[in-house]
This record gives sequence, C-alpha cells and structure tokens, in this order.
Amino acid sequence: MDSQADWTKAASQFQQNLGEGWKKALESFQAMSGGTPGASSGLLPAMGFSSDKLQSLQAAYVREATELWNKGLNANPGIADRRFAGDAWSHNPMSAFSASVYLLNARTLLGLVEATEADEKTKTRLRFAVEQWLAASAPSNFLALNADAQKKALDTHGESIARGLQNMWKDMQQGHLSMTDESVFEVGRNVGTSEGAVVFENELFQLIEYKPSTAKVYERPFLIVPPCINKFYILDLQPENSFVRHLVDQGHRTFLVSWRNPDESMRNVTWDDYIGEGAIRAIETVQAIAKAKEINALGFCVGGTILGTALAVLAARGHKPVASVTLLTAFLDFSDTGILDVFIDEQFVKFREQQMAQGGLLKGQDLASTFSFLRPNELVWNYVVGNYLKGETPPPFDLLYWNSDSTNLPGPMYAWYLRNTYFENNLVKPGKATVCGEKIDLRKVDIPAYIYGSREDHIVPIGGAYASVQHLPGPKRFVMGASGHIAGVINPPAKNKRSYWTNAKLPPTHVAWLAGAKEHPGSWWTDWYAWLQPLAGKQVPAPKGYGSTKYKAIEPAPGRYVKAKA
Repeated sequence: MDSQADWTKAASQFQQNLGEGWKKALESFQAMSGGTPGASSGLLPAMGFSSDKLQSLQAAYVREATELWNKGLNANPGIADRRFAGDAWSHNPMSAFSASVYLLNARTLLGLVEATEADEKTKTRLRFAVEQWLAASAPSNFLALNADAQKKALDTHGESIARGLQNMWKDMQQGHLSMTDESVFEVGRNVGTSEGAVVFENELFQLIEYKPSTAKVYERPFLIVPPCINKFYILDLQPENSFVRHLVDQGHRTFLVSWRNPDESMRNVTWDDYIGEGAIRAIETVQAIAKAKEINALGFCVGGTILGTALAVLAARGHKPVASVTLLTAFLDFSDTGILDVFIDEQFVKFREQQMAQGGLLKGQDLASTFSFLRPNELVWNYVVGNYLKGETPPPFDLLYWNSDSTNLPGPMYAWYLRNTYFENNLVKPGKATVCGEKIDLRKVDIPAYIYGSREDHIVPIGGAYASVQHLPGPKRFVMGASGHIAGVINPPAKNKRSYWTNAKLPPTHVAWLAGAKEHPGSWWTDWYAWLQPLAGKQVPAPKGYGSTKYKAIEPAPGRYVKAKA
C-alpha cells in the first residue's frame, strides 16, 4: 500500500470484517451452548449472554485485533506464555503473529464463557470444553507454526523430525504418551526398593511388612492404605523421598497394602470386596501378626476413602481396632470435587452403570487420560511438542514413571463408587450407604484423626480435603501443605522445601480456617511425626523376622502384584 488513505481504507474494511466475523462466531457459540435466553436445544441447558459483557468483549476484540493487523509481521510481541517464549518465536514473524492471534482468540473465547448466563455447573463445563479446545489448537502443537521445532529441524538437518516419528511410533506401540524415559526405571530395582516381605495375599492385595531400621519399634504397628487407582510405590520412590522409609526410620513397624492390578478374573469385584476383603482384612492381619489390640492407619487419596469406609463398617459392628487415622489428600465428603465435577451427572453415572455395574473393567489408560487432561498443557501437549515435533526424549523422572504405570478398576466397584461418592455423596449421610451389610455413619468413627490437604490439589481440592473435619467426631488436626496432589505429600524434611500451615481451630469452612492459619517453612512430615508419636504406644524390641507363625513371608517386597501392567 502506497498511501495513508490506502491503509485507512484497509483498516476500515478489516474492522468491518471483524464485526461480521464476531457476529457469526457469537451465533455459533450460542448454538453450541444451547441457544438464546429462554430457549433450549433439548439436549443442553438454555443459556444466554450478558449484553454489557458482550459489547465490552466485542469492542476489546476489534481494538486488539486491529492493533495486531496494523503492526503486521513487524512486531516483536515478547509473549510471556511459555509455549511461545523461546527466541525462535520472536525471530519468526509468522509464528509470532500466529501466537498473538491465538492468544487474543483464546482470551475472547474464555471471555464469552464468562459472559454466559447459566447455572454454575453448565458454565464450568463450557469453560472446561473451551479450555480443552484451546489447548489442542495452540500453534505450538503444529510443526508448520512452531518456530522452536522448525529451528531444531534446521539445526539437526531433519534428524529431530526423524526422531519424533520414531518416538510417535514407540508411543503408539506402548499405548500411551511418554512423559519420561521409562526404560530407566524398574519397580524393585530403583523405585519401590524399601526392604521388606509380602506376608499375606488374597485376590485383592498383598500385605507388605517392611524391615525395621531401629532397634526398637512402637508397639502399635502402622498400616498404609494407598490408592487403588495408582500403584503404592508413589510412597516409596527413591530412598531420599520415600515416605515408607522415613516412617520406618521413625521407629514404626510398618505394613502396606499393595493392591492387585485387576484383570478379567476380577471383573465382578465390588466396593464391598475392597472394604471387607481389602482394608478390613489388612487391619485384622496386621493385628494378628503384631499381636496388637490396636494399630494406627493411614489412607492416601482413594485409599483414604476406602480406609474411612472400613472404619465406619467396623464401628457399626462395635469394633475399634484402629487407634488413630491419617488421611492424606482424601475425600470422605464429596461436596467439593473441583474440576472433576464436570464429568458427573445422572446420565454419565447411568451410562457407566450400564457398562460396568454387572461386570467388566475400567481400563487404567482411560483414568490416566482423564487425569492428564485436567492439566492438558502440562501433561499432554507439552509432551506432544517435545516428543514428536522436536524429537526429544523426556528426561528420567521417577514420579512421572509412576504416573504412567496405570491400573485398571473392577467395573462393579467403580460404578458403586461413582454413584455413592462423586454423584450422591452418600458416605457423609448417616445410614444412607450400606457397605458389607452395615449402615455407614462416620460419626461413630470416634478416634484421633490427622487430615492433610494440598493447597494446589486439582484431584482433591483443599476444600474437599478439609470437609472431613466436619464428619469425624474425635480429636482432629488439619494441616495444609504447599503444592499439589503428589508433590505436596511427597515432601521429605531433608529437602527443606515448601511450607505447611496449621490452625488448632476448626471452623466450618477451609476459608475461615486459612484466615487464622500460621505458615511454617519446610515439610509437614515433622508436624505429623510429632502428632503420631504419643499415639504409637511404648517402645518394644524390633521383630527379628517378617510375619508370624501363621503368616510367613511369601516373597520379597515389593511383591508380584505391583509389577503387573494394566
């Protein structure tokens, strides 16, 4: 263009096109989201848009889009988004422009979600769907637009593209996206290595007893119930960050449930089986081996829900074999399940029940994919770009190896769990849920409880973890740690990382609790040890061997069950 008049005319035409484009986009968005105010598609809830917010959003979009167009390919935007922050992006005008346009469109689409007038769950679902689409459509995910990947291809004379194709073929063969170099790790060799032996096994689990590292141990043995959705060795990764090893070093005679990775032979296993033949059988076996009237127990994530249910069943029978309970990032009250709530409604629950309630398996990869897409940029597309577009091999990382080692779930167990916890929240309704023939009432679980939640947890939101304090009647201590579902829990004191918060008062909500909480540097483990020690009983000589006359050692830890692949 040779004159200012030409530029002005072009800009005017561009703004007019933007207006028409905005109108069509809004019509499409309204159709997707259920129509106009008062209308309904029959399948989706009716929703409309705030006219004030729409006008403001439209004006902002036209203004910012016009500025981008006027700058053309000459701008150096200095984008802060880590997907586009590399030098290659700023030095490649086409890539930088595509990233800027993408970010503008992303802001606008999310703004449209916020302008939607609908109930909160519908709005959350719409936001989740838009975020998934935006994550998938980022220009960084495409070789034709990814400046970093293009530069690497040129620098390596195409070798990075060849390696990327090899990585893609390997991932297709193994059935999941590689997040780490899985060839480096082997359970029992360099993860899950704490010394011990399997002293009991049934269809559902193996019970591991760990070798004491102290001359004396506390008289009350300690039982760990990990989640059955993943494998137990998240609590026993490397020696320096092993929760199990630290517990043993504190003088606790430690036992752990290693859940079996279900196959077709377990297609009819129920929630009652996991409680009765799982957690309760483990408690009774530990009591028998240690000749202990009472034990202490810990449940992590779903393991906490299983343990809490088992204690309620035992309480209904008039039994009190557990002296104290520790719940780590676990739900008993499912009223605040965070982003996972987007999946749960009557139709979804009925669909899963029709699929699996009478028998079947929920494949581990289905669960793993669901959890990964809760954080798609970090846990999906980041690896697509690195592995395939750049031909990189992700570095060895024990936690991500564990994350990729998925487990199946029996269909009937999963269907009961889905309806009675996430959908109907029956565990906290006294007498509503029946498990192992007993009416569940958490108010009867009258024992000391240590309840831990992670501040940035996207699986068990901190409010959901805190809600347990309202349902357990015994003495309670709630502690919040920094970071997320796993990194917040696995935080050994020696690393002196992160912080934790305490507050002796337990008001009705976590928000009120946090207002009066005190921050402490370092690991929450030290606070937990101090809480647990008075509940562990006196010190007695450590056992010389594993198990007992009745329960003899079957095989060395970590056992066979944990090594079975989904």
